[in-house]
Amino acid sequence: QVQLVESGGGLVQAGESLRLSCSASGSVSRIVGIGRYRQAPEKQRELVAHVNSDGVMNYADFAQARFTIARDYRKSTVYLQMNSLKPDDTAVYYCHAAFRRGFSTYEYDAWGQGTQVTVSS
Repeated sequence: QVQLVESGGGLVQAGESLRLSCSASGSVSRIVGIGRYRQAPEKQRELVAHVNSDGVMNYADFAQARFTIARDYRKSTVYLQMNSLKPDDTAVYYCHAAFRRGFSTYEYDAWGQGTQVTVSS
């Protein structure tokens, strides 16, 4: 199993920055990808950024120029640096990890508890 603990988030003004952290524990060597999703009120959960086990990063279009994801393998932690925040970025941000068990190639999901990011105009 993989457990995810999140930190960061909070209330900022438009144009400011935040950094979200997500620390993984348990079977971290079995993680094949880790990243962040977000869910705004009355909207579906959407991908923000993701990094796979080869270090390949993937960003949503809205995050491409403003957000940066980084993974510290020694600390089993992934960081999401968010710059130039906008009110539309207001959402609950969730850490997600895909991991495998044993010799299976099936990928299981682990989710963090979520952290609120609120951007005021």
